[in-house]
Amino acid sequence: MTTTVPHPQARAPDAPPSGRHETDLERADRNLGELVQELRVAQTGVQMLFAFLLIVPFSARFGEVTAFQRAVYFAALLLAAAAAVLLIAPASQHRLLFRQNDKRHLLFSANRLAIAGMAALGASMTVSLALITDVLYGDGATLVVTLGAVVALAILWYVLPLRRRRDAGS
Repeated sequence: MTTTVPHPQARAPDAPPSGRHETDLERADRNLGELVQELRVAQTGVQMLFAFLLIVPFSARFGEVTAFQRAVYFAALLLAAAAAVLLIAPASQHRLLFRQNDKRHLLFSANRLAIAGMAALGASMTVSLALITDVLYGDGATLVVTLGAVVALAILWYVLPLRRRRDAGS
Protein backbone atom coordinates (compact mmCIF):
# COMPACT_ATOMS: atom_id res chain seq x y z
CA MET A 1 0.00 0.00 0.00
CA THR A 2 1.42 3.34 -1.01
CA THR A 3 0.49 6.50 0.83
CA THR A 4 1.66 10.02 0.37
CA VAL A 5 3.10 11.70 3.42
CA PRO A 6 2.16 15.39 3.73
CA HIS A 7 4.69 18.06 4.50
CA PRO A 8 5.67 17.68 8.21
CA GLN A 9 4.14 21.03 9.17
CA ALA A 10 1.05 20.68 6.96
CA ARG A 11 -2.29 20.68 8.72
CA ALA A 12 -5.36 18.83 7.56
CA PRO A 13 -7.86 21.26 6.02
CA ASP A 14 -10.54 20.26 8.53
CA ALA A 15 -8.27 20.46 11.58
CA PRO A 16 -8.50 23.68 13.59
CA PRO A 17 -5.25 25.27 14.73
CA SER A 18 -4.23 23.58 17.97
CA GLY A 19 -1.82 26.19 19.29
CA ARG A 20 0.76 23.41 19.51
CA HIS A 21 3.94 23.14 17.55
CA GLU A 22 3.53 19.60 16.25
CA THR A 23 3.60 17.86 12.92
CA ASP A 24 0.59 16.02 11.51
CA LEU A 25 2.16 12.74 12.61
CA GLU A 26 2.79 14.03 16.13
CA ARG A 27 -0.81 15.28 16.29
CA ALA A 28 -2.11 11.91 15.08
CA ASP A 29 0.03 10.13 17.71
CA ARG A 30 -1.32 12.41 20.44
CA ASN A 31 -4.92 12.10 19.25
CA LEU A 32 -4.64 8.33 19.07
CA GLY A 33 -3.20 8.22 22.60
CA GLU A 34 -6.07 10.36 23.89
CA LEU A 35 -8.61 8.16 22.12
CA VAL A 36 -7.07 5.00 23.60
CA GLN A 37 -7.38 6.48 27.11
CA GLU A 38 -11.03 7.33 26.49
CA LEU A 39 -11.72 3.84 25.15
CA ARG A 40 -10.22 2.32 28.29
CA VAL A 41 -12.81 4.09 30.40
CA ALA A 42 -15.69 3.07 28.12
CA GLN A 43 -14.47 -0.52 27.74
CA THR A 44 -14.42 -1.03 31.50
CA GLY A 45 -18.03 0.12 31.74
CA VAL A 46 -19.25 -1.99 28.85
CA GLN A 47 -17.39 -5.08 30.09
CA MET A 48 -18.97 -4.77 33.54
CA LEU A 49 -22.44 -4.24 32.08
CA PHE A 50 -22.02 -7.11 29.60
CA ALA A 51 -20.81 -9.46 32.35
CA PHE A 52 -23.79 -8.54 34.52
CA LEU A 53 -26.19 -9.14 31.64
CA LEU A 54 -24.60 -12.48 30.83
CA ILE A 55 -25.28 -13.86 34.31
CA VAL A 56 -28.84 -12.55 34.71
CA PRO A 57 -30.56 -15.51 32.97
CA PHE A 58 -28.91 -17.89 35.44
CA SER A 59 -30.46 -16.20 38.47
CA ALA A 60 -33.35 -17.91 40.23
CA ARG A 61 -35.92 -15.17 39.46
CA PHE A 62 -35.25 -14.94 35.72
CA GLY A 63 -37.90 -17.57 35.02
CA GLU A 64 -40.52 -15.22 36.51
CA VAL A 65 -39.98 -12.34 34.06
CA THR A 66 -42.68 -11.30 31.63
CA ALA A 67 -42.34 -11.58 27.85
CA PHE A 68 -41.78 -7.80 27.74
CA GLN A 69 -39.00 -8.00 30.34
CA ARG A 70 -37.39 -10.88 28.47
CA ALA A 71 -37.39 -8.84 25.25
CA VAL A 72 -35.98 -5.79 27.05
CA TYR A 73 -33.27 -7.96 28.60
CA PHE A 74 -32.30 -9.38 25.22
CA ALA A 75 -32.18 -5.87 23.69
CA ALA A 76 -29.87 -4.74 26.52
CA LEU A 77 -27.65 -7.78 25.99
CA LEU A 78 -27.41 -7.22 22.22
CA LEU A 79 -26.67 -3.51 22.70
CA ALA A 80 -23.95 -4.29 25.25
CA ALA A 81 -22.43 -6.82 22.83
CA ALA A 82 -22.54 -4.23 20.03
CA ALA A 83 -20.88 -1.66 22.31
CA ALA A 84 -18.13 -4.13 23.20
CA VAL A 85 -17.51 -4.97 19.55
CA LEU A 86 -17.43 -1.30 18.50
CA LEU A 87 -15.23 -0.15 21.39
CA ILE A 88 -12.73 -3.00 21.01
CA ALA A 89 -12.57 -2.77 17.20
CA PRO A 90 -10.04 0.12 17.14
CA ALA A 91 -7.49 -2.03 19.03
CA SER A 92 -7.90 -4.87 16.56
CA GLN A 93 -7.69 -2.53 13.58
CA HIS A 94 -4.58 -0.89 15.01
CA ARG A 95 -2.87 -4.26 15.34
CA LEU A 96 -3.77 -5.25 11.78
CA LEU A 97 -2.89 -1.87 10.24
CA PHE A 98 0.21 -1.25 12.34
CA ARG A 99 3.11 0.19 10.33
CA GLN A 100 1.06 0.79 7.20
CA ASN A 101 1.68 4.56 7.31
CA ASP A 102 -2.04 5.16 7.47
CA LYS A 103 -2.47 6.50 11.00
CA ARG A 104 -4.81 9.28 9.92
CA HIS A 105 -7.29 6.75 8.48
CA LEU A 106 -6.95 4.60 11.58
CA LEU A 107 -7.61 7.60 13.83
CA PHE A 108 -10.73 8.70 11.91
CA SER A 109 -12.04 5.12 11.79
CA ALA A 110 -11.40 4.59 15.51
CA ASN A 111 -13.15 7.88 16.28
CA ARG A 112 -16.29 6.82 14.37
CA LEU A 113 -16.25 3.38 16.04
CA ALA A 114 -15.85 4.97 19.48
CA ILE A 115 -18.80 7.32 18.91
CA ALA A 116 -20.98 4.43 17.71
CA GLY A 117 -19.78 2.28 20.62
CA MET A 118 -20.66 4.98 23.13
CA ALA A 119 -24.13 5.28 21.59
CA ALA A 120 -24.62 1.50 21.92
CA LEU A 121 -23.31 1.62 25.49
CA GLY A 122 -25.69 4.43 26.39
CA ALA A 123 -28.60 2.57 24.82
CA SER A 124 -27.68 -0.62 26.67
CA MET A 125 -27.42 1.24 29.97
CA THR A 126 -30.82 2.85 29.37
CA VAL A 127 -32.50 -0.42 28.42
CA SER A 128 -30.88 -2.17 31.41
CA LEU A 129 -32.24 0.55 33.72
CA ALA A 130 -35.67 0.09 32.14
CA LEU A 131 -35.54 -3.65 32.77
CA ILE A 132 -34.47 -3.35 36.39
CA THR A 133 -36.96 -0.57 37.10
CA ASP A 134 -39.79 -2.55 35.50
CA VAL A 135 -38.97 -5.63 37.60
CA LEU A 136 -38.76 -3.61 40.81
CA TYR A 137 -41.38 -0.87 40.43
CA GLY A 138 -43.60 -1.37 37.36
CA ASP A 139 -44.65 0.69 34.36
CA GLY A 140 -44.88 4.25 35.73
CA ALA A 141 -41.44 4.28 37.32
CA THR A 142 -39.97 2.55 34.28
CA LEU A 143 -41.17 5.33 32.00
CA VAL A 144 -39.77 8.06 34.29
CA VAL A 145 -36.38 6.36 34.79
CA THR A 146 -36.01 5.48 31.10
CA LEU A 147 -36.86 8.98 29.91
CA GLY A 148 -34.56 10.46 32.55
CA ALA A 149 -31.68 8.24 31.40
CA VAL A 150 -32.28 9.08 27.73
CA VAL A 151 -32.37 12.82 28.47
CA ALA A 152 -29.27 12.73 30.71
CA LEU A 153 -27.23 10.67 28.25
CA ALA A 154 -28.35 12.70 25.26
CA ILE A 155 -27.53 16.02 26.91
CA LEU A 156 -24.24 15.06 28.59
CA TRP A 157 -22.82 12.79 25.90
CA TYR A 158 -24.03 14.51 22.73
CA VAL A 159 -25.92 17.82 22.99
CA LEU A 160 -23.42 19.72 25.15
CA PRO A 161 -20.29 18.57 23.29
CA LEU A 162 -21.89 19.16 19.87
CA ARG A 163 -23.08 22.62 20.94
CA ARG A 164 -19.57 23.43 22.16
CA ARG A 165 -18.12 22.18 18.89
CA ARG A 166 -20.57 24.34 16.92
CA ASP A 167 -19.89 27.41 19.05
CA ALA A 168 -16.11 26.93 18.87
CA GLY A 169 -16.31 26.67 15.09
CA SER A 170 -18.04 30.03 14.68
